[in-house]
Amino acid sequence: MRVRLLLAALACLATPAAAQEADRTVTGEITGADHQTYKAIPFDVPAGVERITVRLTYDKANRTVVDLGIFDPQRFRGWSGGTRDRFTLSESDATPGYLPGALPAGRWHVQFGVPNARKDARSAYRVEVFFDRGTALNASAAIADAPLRTGPGWYRGDLHMHDAHSDGSCASQQGKRVPCPLYRTVETAAQAGLDFIAVTDHNTSSHFSALRELQPFHDKLLLIPGAEITTFGGHANIFGQSRWVDFRVGSPSVPNVAALQKDVAEAGAILSVNHPALPSGEACMGCGWVWPDTDWSKVTAIEAINGLTTQPPLAGLDFWYDKLNRGFRITGIGSSDNHDPDTARPGSAPIGRPSTVVRARELSQPAILDGIRAGNVFIDVQGTRDRMLEVAAVSGKTRVAMGETITAPAATIQVEALVTGVEAGTVQLIANGKEHARAPLAPATRFDIPRTAACGWIAVNVLGPEDRKLLIGNPVYIQCKAAPRR
Repeated sequence: MRVRLLLAALACLATPAAAQEADRTVTGEITGADHQTYKAIPFDVPAGVERITVRLTYDKANRTVVDLGIFDPQRFRGWSGGTRDRFTLSESDATPGYLPGALPAGRWHVQFGVPNARKDARSAYRVEVFFDRGTALNASAAIADAPLRTGPGWYRGDLHMHDAHSDGSCASQQGKRVPCPLYRTVETAAQAGLDFIAVTDHNTSSHFSALRELQPFHDKLLLIPGAEITTFGGHANIFGQSRWVDFRVGSPSVPNVAALQKDVAEAGAILSVNHPALPSGEACMGCGWVWPDTDWSKVTAIEAINGLTTQPPLAGLDFWYDKLNRGFRITGIGSSDNHDPDTARPGSAPIGRPSTVVRARELSQPAILDGIRAGNVFIDVQGTRDRMLEVAAVSGKTRVAMGETITAPAATIQVEALVTGVEAGTVQLIANGKEHARAPLAPATRFDIPRTAACGWIAVNVLGPEDRKLLIGNPVYIQCKAAPRR
């Protein structure tokens, strides 16, 4: 079923391509003989495939139209007609119009329907098929196919929330407490002016298909698939996973936290420890993080501020600072942990309060996750729409931002903080977890800190009345001697 086409003919099919090479490619052409017929395009799926993504490009000149669907070896798996030129399906989620479920090995068929092809038509087509298999993640699981906004900038989001797919609830039309549909959470996040959210229902991926349905409409709000891995020894969010991740730490399938961390990495996700300073045991079963065998070098982020614990002692700030002091480079984030988009009941912080503000190359899932990894991030504790904190550390000719490193620093390091959106307060310079200096809030504040005090890491926070934290900055790393662990 492969037809060799001229390279010039294929060039006219160019669309924005994924960086990866397709696992299967079938080319051919639609002619007038295909008018109002169905055409099956076969391809073979090996054992162990966990996600299939299909992309169609074809020459639409001369009014040729191709509808699109797919069959697995046993059954129909979906149809989108002429609405889509790309779809994905896995065991747990699929593009709207397609059925999630097991992906059996064997002969599959992309199904064409050709409602129109003129008698003289010769329209080249190209079908590309991408597989996820084990650690080879070739079929993108991102909910949004393309960046929602291009260009570098500061993007504001919330990375922890729940809906009807776990324990989120809200008032029904009759005022009854019911599981709250996901669209309500997404609408509320959009109304809050956020740029991105991660929906993190407990231990499941059932919400992923709903996210795929909602994303095209909410084309200003990036929807990131996530899950709150809820274990007996603590909770952790994972973001951007390509598949369901087993949460049963202590079971034969996930014997320890090391196995969980390995599974998260193989699913292409990053891991963030949630509300780590909360109590555990009967006071809050599994809430605080108590797993002794955690490999902190494989933890990307810590939820330093949770919506219900924004101030000490239950905030995770000291927990995070302790890991930084031990040499681990972990990004601090803040998120609401919202369980009710109406926030009509006690114990549910509004969506976007706090928010995590990420410097990223664009508004896309890969860019936001890379931005969190890089650490040029701050927490807006009150979840405003406009507060900003930009930090730079200067040593000689070297100038770096949050998340970056100064090596072999000069005797004195200059720290510059640009703050907007805060009317009054205090700028606080932190060195290795302790306050080193403070100054009255100004649009631009500068501190000088000796190298001897700065070695390790420094950060800037903005405080309000009674020293309540308003903005929390991530570290600049000061490498004076041996290289850090990460």
